[in-house]
Amino acid sequence: MKEPKIFILIILFGAIVFLSFNVYKTANKKRMVKEDLIELSKIKYGLFSVDEWKQILASIITKKVGEFNFDGANRDNMRKEISAFLYKQIDQFEQRFREQNSGTLTGFFKTSILSLAGGFSDIKRDIPKITEDIIDFMNNPKNRKAVREFIIQKMNAYADNTFSKIDYSTHNEILTKYNYKDRGEAITGLTDKIKTLDDESKAYENSLLIVAGLTGLYIILSTRLSKNEFLVITISCFVLLIIGLLLPMIEIDARIANMTFSLLGESVSFQDQVLYYKSKSILEVVRLMITQGRVDLICVGILVLTFSILFPVAKSISSILYVYLPNLKSSKFIQFMVFKTGKWSMADVMVVAIFMAYIGFAGIITEQLKQLETLAQNIDILTTNKSALQAGFFAFTSFSVLSLLISHKLQYEISTPDRPLL
Repeated sequence: MKEPKIFILIILFGAIVFLSFNVYKTANKKRMVKEDLIELSKIKYGLFSVDEWKQILASIITKKVGEFNFDGANRDNMRKEISAFLYKQIDQFEQRFREQNSGTLTGFFKTSILSLAGGFSDIKRDIPKITEDIIDFMNNPKNRKAVREFIIQKMNAYADNTFSKIDYSTHNEILTKYNYKDRGEAITGLTDKIKTLDDESKAYENSLLIVAGLTGLYIILSTRLSKNEFLVITISCFVLLIIGLLLPMIEIDARIANMTFSLLGESVSFQDQVLYYKSKSILEVVRLMITQGRVDLICVGILVLTFSILFPVAKSISSILYVYLPNLKSSKFIQFMVFKTGKWSMADVMVVAIFMAYIGFAGIITEQLKQLETLAQNIDILTTNKSALQAGFFAFTSFSVLSLLISHKLQYEISTPDRPLL
């Protein structure tokens, strides 16, 4: 009966190793692609990009200038507007001319000669013809193109002198890396890649959780565990722990899913503008805290490292030594690590804390994004919170549960003299 049991356990162990390897491989590949996609989707390349606004305004100006229509009723209206403008400007110029030349002999001769020559009157008489010439000029497609290019040129010059330039080095490296022509094509292509990798990784992650659950069921249903069974289960826990430490546990993703508004009568829209994104594993968080240089963060990093990583690992190793090396059973250190560190091992508490932090932070982001939607009038804003738990969380949770089960099983069998480990 013992051989079939250990055979089943070895199969479960092999499945854990195989699935863990594939979870790590696909999760890392997906993470790299996701980080590149997030970089291209950042709001600095979209809503906050002067280059993006140049293209939008150039498109609107091109359309509006192309829609100029000076035929029929429009030509009559334009004729009235232009004529009234020209008459007003000539009257104002004539008034300024007479004021500047009044009170002096030279000025008297200038105004007299101009009156005799009929200067301003002749100009006003020609206003209808000038008006028609202006309308014909604006109605000429070649001249429209020149006007459009002039406006766009001035707009670009103003934008370049007013706003700071964006560093596109990382942006261009990503396009080159995946051989995409532009950002839109890259975002579409990378999104498809992530969907494929996500489907693949989900299959491995779900299978790993099932196998971990079967291993836990094996521990619970076993009346006693042999030394070899205990060793195999402990190594399985180590594999899950390593995956849980190396892979991200939480992904925080806040973005504007859609923002639509009207500009000069034209609809302008921005999609998937990333406001904030962060995805880190426990080890990355610990390293980040310790390298910040602040005493409080260093202390927190050391506490997380000690109670959530080092203590569970040391307890598991000490348990193996306690079972396989009888001469170490009298060691106070081994006894302390095996029997006294249960209350110090915070692996399960760490999982709960991370989960609660995820729930709380996700709620905060959702609330803030909802407030953003109500700030602007005449602007349709749809925000989204794509924060999610990652593979590292589930692997770490599996490790915590299995470690807890094997620890209780070990303590129970050791405390029962008539049921020693084989």
